[in-house]
Amino acid sequence: MNETPLPPPPPPQTTPRGGDLVLRHRLPTRLWHWINAFALLVLLMSGLMIFNAHPRLYWGDYGANFDHAWLKVGSARTGNSEVGYLEIAGRRWDTTGVLGLWTNPDGQVQRRAFPHWATIPSRYSLAEGRIWHLAFAWVLAGGLLLYLLWSLAARHLQRDLHITRGEWRPAHLWQDVRDHARLRFPAGAAALRYSVLQKLAYALVLFVLLPGMILTGLAMSPATDAWAPLVGEMFGGRQSARSVHFLFAMALVGFVLVHVTMTVLAGPLNELRSIVTGRYRLPRGERA
Repeated sequence: MNETPLPPPPPPQTTPRGGDLVLRHRLPTRLWHWINAFALLVLLMSGLMIFNAHPRLYWGDYGANFDHAWLKVGSARTGNSEVGYLEIAGRRWDTTGVLGLWTNPDGQVQRRAFPHWATIPSRYSLAEGRIWHLAFAWVLAGGLLLYLLWSLAARHLQRDLHITRGEWRPAHLWQDVRDHARLRFPAGAAALRYSVLQKLAYALVLFVLLPGMILTGLAMSPATDAWAPLVGEMFGGRQSARSVHFLFAMALVGFVLVHVTMTVLAGPLNELRSIVTGRYRLPRGERA
């Protein structure tokens, strides 16, 4: 007697769902993330030490104490007291104790733009600040080049950062802005994909801010005038390059602050595990 054959087993579940533990970040991404984070921290702190040597920013080729500066950090006497200040485009804010005028751990009043805890080295040394800055500039530039080459070879840029035509629609962009403002994070498999705002932010960092920091750094070097004079000219002069370098650095600081804030709000332990081990627990929720 013939038996009715059993139906084939259902295919295995291939689409990850909320609660699944999946691979989110590959090893090259994780390595570049931490190396880049450390390099940017050293570059920022050593850069602030270099800025302390002349805490003013100008546009054009030249800049000195008596030239018009669009940004100043310093100290000034007002009546019987001395205050620290930040001045931008002629408007001044009192920053006593934080910028321009502050007290070191020994109780000594210091008239430097940025305090000791924000600079490398913590004591004033322009020469050491430049050594640290140049050394980690090579780390930043080399790491960025290797990461971009790997991203092209592995199609990471095309697969994860490419913004589709539908994502450019104003309605889609506005919806993503609203979701972020309401802290509505994607769940399930959707959490593995970057939102359009994330793609725009990462593209800005990868293709504008980081390359711009490297190019403006080169433009500030007198040696660059000998082998690549167009680098300085494209920024409108050495002092303009210094201003753009500073603005790009502050933009990167802003990006890091937003990035860390969103990481904490989205679940710090899960997010930290994903960038350390690569493994990520897909969140459960409505936006799958």
